[in-house]
Amino acid sequence: MNNRIKLSTFVVCSLLFFASVTSKSLDPYKVLGVEKDATQRQIQKAFHKLSLQYHPDKNKNKGAQEKFAEINNAYEILSDEEKRKNYDMFGDARGSPGFDNGDGGARGGHTFFRNGGPGQSGFTFSPDDWQTMGGQQGGSKSYSFSFGGNSGGSSFGFDLGDVFSNFFGGGGGMGGGGGGSHFRNSGGGSRTGGSRPGSQSSPKSSITSVNSQIYKKQVIDKGITWLLLSYTPLMKGRQHYESVMEEVSSSLKGALEVGSVNCQVESSLCKELGIHPRSTPRLYVYSYKGSESGSLLEYTGDVTVRDLKSFVQDHLPRFSKRVTLAQFEVESGTKGSLPKVMLLSTKKDTPVIWRTLSGLYRKRFVFYDTQVQDASDPAAKKLGVDEVPAVVGWLSNGEKQVLKTGIHVKDMKSTIKEFSNILDEFEKRNKKIAASSQSKKPNAESATEKEPVVPLLTGTNFDAICGEKTPVCIIGVFRSSKGRGKLHTILSSVSQKSLVRNPRDSVSYGLLDASSQSSFLYAFDKSGFKSSDWLLIAYKPRKSKFSAYTGDITSEEVEKFIGSVLNGDVQFSKTRQKPTFK
Repeated sequence: MNNRIKLSTFVVCSLLFFASVTSKSLDPYKVLGVEKDATQRQIQKAFHKLSLQYHPDKNKNKGAQEKFAEINNAYEILSDEEKRKNYDMFGDARGSPGFDNGDGGARGGHTFFRNGGPGQSGFTFSPDDWQTMGGQQGGSKSYSFSFGGNSGGSSFGFDLGDVFSNFFGGGGGMGGGGGGSHFRNSGGGSRTGGSRPGSQSSPKSSITSVNSQIYKKQVIDKGITWLLLSYTPLMKGRQHYESVMEEVSSSLKGALEVGSVNCQVESSLCKELGIHPRSTPRLYVYSYKGSESGSLLEYTGDVTVRDLKSFVQDHLPRFSKRVTLAQFEVESGTKGSLPKVMLLSTKKDTPVIWRTLSGLYRKRFVFYDTQVQDASDPAAKKLGVDEVPAVVGWLSNGEKQVLKTGIHVKDMKSTIKEFSNILDEFEKRNKKIAASSQSKKPNAESATEKEPVVPLLTGTNFDAICGEKTPVCIIGVFRSSKGRGKLHTILSSVSQKSLVRNPRDSVSYGLLDASSQSSFLYAFDKSGFKSSDWLLIAYKPRKSKFSAYTGDITSEEVEKFIGSVLNGDVQFSKTRQKPTFK
């Protein structure tokens, strides 16, 4: 009996000590400085502000690192719906019943221990009321430890008999009856045996977990900008990075995707991309700013919503060409296999939505945009637009159609979706017209017969074709018969189009066999363009200047290059010497 009394006294002391330690746990609401009914947005903003203030890289004061850890722990609880609910109910994010944290029962309950009932050894304790019973008005709670008897295993998650068996010997645990021990909460009209309440799924994160397969199928060359985080699980500060990423993503929803790469799991992907983190996580933007193909660019600025959003916006796609009314009339009047779309807005720069669409549809449309004052602007009137912003489209046969006027942006994501539907329908119409015109074309032989001949340049005819009387001479350079045939077809087609207002004979066309006239090319490039199987040279004989195009040789790209040359949008270089023939 004395042993049992001593045992009970020991357990009481142990539990009171445990309660004292637990009472020192920090209230996450107080740590972040928010009310208990704060929204996720308010919690997120508070976290951003404090984590930036106490980040160890920014704050070298004593205690800043400890404070930063507290902030992260608090945010981890309050940003997760289930953990927050558990904390509000039990004072523990894990869902386990806890002890009074010193707020006087702020959540409407008291913590106490009570006798387990007849035939059981136990005790009752409450700081305010020894006999407060669970389930009363006001949601009071009771916690019960019982020993011995016929009770089963511990509902606290462990067996007290097992814990203390090493101290007291024997295999019967506490109370000597072979019975288990349990810790029970009865409060608020409900009971739990230490298990979690009915769990609810946490708010879904907008950050995609990226592996090699997802990177290849969803990131590479899809026309959409991605913000990517590389990290390893034990790195500090990851929550801050992800929180900032989610807020940037929320403000650019529809224009930006966000993802994270766990370099501990996806080590081969991180090594391949060269994005393995060092001491802290690293941020990258998959950008289309510099080229047709996307590329990863690292962000090295401050991890704040404002700075990161500015960086991301600067690296959204730029496949829409900003033009004046005169340039627009010239380029929109040309024919090609791809339909053209033009945005008229009052913005000084290309709007984010239009840039996003230009990335997503860059291989299906040619994009333009221009600034107008309002619907009374001459450009708007000439294009039949009665309200701006507006979008005008041109089918591949040159037919113009006003696609939408008076655009009102509710939110970016829904507006992008609305425009996607408009562009899809316009593309379908263009394909029908293209198919119809194709069926009306004469057979291939007669078409070839009517095709204008682009002459092969020689020492005999060069002055007549590309002499000083010619403002611009377009020279298609080939190294094989296949290349010659392709260039001849494309240049024959382009030469029939009115790319400028000047007469057609202001531009001349010719072909050059690089294999037999390599010395001719040395006048433009010291290597003679030996690395190129085919290329285009825009040559201005009067000024001894030239510009070379070595990209994809397609009708659209060649037409675009020549149009840019004629409109003064291409940079020219001085020739090394006057081109000569063998």
